[in-house]
Parts: sequence; structure tokens; C-alpha cells
Amino acid sequence: MTTFVLVHGAWHGPWAWEKVTPFLHRAGARTIVPLLREGDVGLREHVDDVITALDTASEEVVLVGHSYAGLVVREAADAHPDRVAHIVLVDGWAGPDGSSLFALAPDFFVEVVRAWSDGTYIPAPPPDAFGITDPDEAARLVPRLRPQPLRTFTDTTRLTGAVDRIPGTAVYCRPQTYPFDRFGKELGYRTLGTDGPHDLMVTHPEQVARLLLDVAEP
Repeated sequence: MTTFVLVHGAWHGPWAWEKVTPFLHRAGARTIVPLLREGDVGLREHVDDVITALDTASEEVVLVGHSYAGLVVREAADAHPDRVAHIVLVDGWAGPDGSSLFALAPDFFVEVVRAWSDGTYIPAPPPDAFGITDPDEAARLVPRLRPQPLRTFTDTTRLTGAVDRIPGTAVYCRPQTYPFDRFGKELGYRTLGTDGPHDLMVTHPEQVARLLLDVAEP
């Protein structure tokens, strides 16, 4: 029985996976869905949140990170490589040691986000920034999105290289918003394209579950 640790991206919470987990459970999988803490925190605190989740698993897991959480899950896996059988990035930001989201992102993205920020937090963008165009889904999303600590985008990863010995898959959404396929390829991960918006787990949960289950197949 496979255990998936599902880590949400920036501005989101564990609720981001709530439509995916029933499909995984139906297939006999277990899920652990940690909350990345709020407040004036940085990347390191979020890595600790994922490590805490890994410590609750009784077996090796498939560690999944959406968007910003690509950076988080790779550092957590690097700290505890014995706990992780496979890493999956879903439209995930990721890079080698010393990477940060701002270092990976294009200049225009960094400029816009810094302009939004009050120096400590980045307010949540509207749902259409995540590809959510259905009015009912957007209305459901707005009150759930939360400010993102700015330091999580500026902090750099600390990797020993242990994470690079763990197999990985980078799922990227089409049409692409940022070069998530390239991030995966540069890490040596298998890359899989799938049609859908950045918040694929919200709009296409069964599709995401099927991708994860396929990755977990021995």
C-alpha cells in the first residue's frame, strides 16, 4: 500500500488536495497532507513541517509537491532520503542547492510579487492566476487563499546531494505558465505533460490521482 505525502503550494492549504485524496483512498493508498505553517516564516520552517509529516509515516513514501512546494519537498527529502521512495513535482519550482523561487522565476514575476508584497507577506492573487476560471470554483477558492510569507520565496535551499539519488517525476501542466518541464529535466527527473491549469489538483483531481498512482507503480 503506497503512502503519498501531498504538500500544497504557495497561498494554498491542505484543502488543495481534498478532491484528490478520495480517488487515492479508493485505490487503496494512504495519504498524509501537512499544513505549511503560516506567519512570518521562511522556507526552512516549511521544510520542517514536511519532515514532521515524513516522521509520521511507517514506510517509504511518495513525496508530492505542488508549485512552490517543489523546493520544500526536495529539501525535506534531502534531509531524510531513507523516508522517500519517489519525489513528484506538480508544476513544481525546483533546482539545485542554493535555489530559491525568486532565483528560478523570470524577472517580471519577481518584480510583480515584490510590488504586491508589504515586505513581510505576499497577498494571494486572484483565482484566475492559478487557472481557475469557473465562477463557482473561483468563489470557493477566494476565502481559502491566504497571504504567503515573502521569505519563503527568497530563502535558498540547502541540499547535500542526497535528494539527487531519489527517483523523481516532474508533472507539468499544458499550456505552460513557467518552464516546469525544464526544471524537472535539469534535475534528471522523468517529465510528464498533462493538459490542465496550474491548480490541476483542484480542477482535474481524478487526473492527478491517476498520474500519482501510475508513478507509484513498481
